[in-house]
This record gives sequence, C-alpha cells and structure tokens, in this order.
Amino acid sequence: MYNLVLKDLKLGVSPLFFFMPLLGALMLVPGWLYFIVILYFCWITVPNMFGGFKAQNDLLFTAMMPVTKRDIVKARVTVVVILELLHMVVAMIFGMISLRLYPGFKYIFFAPHLGFWGLCFVMLGIFNLIFIPMYYKTAYKFGGAMLASVTAAMLFAGIAQWLGIQNSYVYDLFNGAGAENMGLQASILIAGVVIFTIFTMIANHIALKRFLKVEI
Repeated sequence: MYNLVLKDLKLGVSPLFFFMPLLGALMLVPGWLYFIVILYFCWITVPNMFGGFKAQNDLLFTAMMPVTKRDIVKARVTVVVILELLHMVVAMIFGMISLRLYPGFKYIFFAPHLGFWGLCFVMLGIFNLIFIPMYYKTAYKFGGAMLASVTAAMLFAGIAQWLGIQNSYVYDLFNGAGAENMGLQASILIAGVVIFTIFTMIANHIALKRFLKVEI
C-alpha cells in the first residue's frame, strides 16, 4: 500500500494541489466566513484530482499492478486524508496568526479558535463519509459523489454557522467567553478529530465492500 500512496503522490496528484493549502492565507482576512477556506479542498482539489485519475485511466493502470483491491482503496483514501490534513494544518497556522493580528476584532462568523477547527474536521468527515463510498460504486464516475458530498459538507457548515449567529449559547461557546477556555476548545477539537477519524474509517470500509464487486 505504501508504494501505491507514493505512486499517487508522485504521479497521480498534480504538484498544484500541494500548493492549494496556501489558500489558507485567506484566514488573514478579518471576520471572513472561514469555512470557505477548507471547502476549497472539496470544491477544487478533489474534483480536479479525481478528474485527473480518470483522464489518466489510473484505475486500469493500478489494477495491472500486483496489488489487492483493499490496498487500492486504502491508498487512495490515505492520499485524500493526507491532503485534507495538509489543508487543515496550513489553515490553522494562518488562523493562529490572524487571531494575533486582530486581537480585539468583533467576529460575526466563527473565529478561528480551536473549537472552530473541530467543526471543520467534522465537515471533512461528512464529506469523506459520502464521497468515498459513492465513488467506489464504480471507482470511475465521481460527479454524483462530488455533488452529494459537497452539498452535505456545505449544509453542515451553513447550519453550524447559522447556529453560531442565531444561538447565543453557541456564539458564546466559539466567539465569547468559551473561546477563552482552552480546555473546552481543545475538547471540541479532539471531538471533531475523533468524528473525522470514525467517519473516514466507515467510508473506507463501505468503499472496500463496494469496490470488491466492481469489474475492472
């Protein structure tokens, strides 16, 4: 599987997508809707990356190698997760810089505290849970999977942000007094990471079961 991951990273993934996380610099825009920074991964990186795999006939090429279907799925999911984490880490770094640049800023949308990143992990977990299993119904067609997964991720972000504006408790949790409670913020972040991990593992399991039925 390790060699399959290297194959994707070196041959299948355009170098451009390793620079896409630098869009995390948009975290420096004060008071922006920061969910969008992470959604760029879903809007740009994933469709173009999987479109490239399709154009390169990557599935047939990989199937000719002495590898199992299990390794094919695990390697591709690993590549997706690596890129997701790269986007998250870069955005978090810029988010920390943003908080220090604008210490007294009055946020309407979620501020980039630790708890917010927990929500972003949940959003990416939802994206993975829908996109990966749907894609591996064929391991070739990705349009429908993209539409469904992006819609679900945006709905989560929209509902979460709406609650953050309309509900005083949620607002206080992420932008008010709760934002100063590092223990609480770290707990939300850890919970988000756990949900992301569980959703991605479930997605990988379902995708494997479906891919085993695919005739290449």
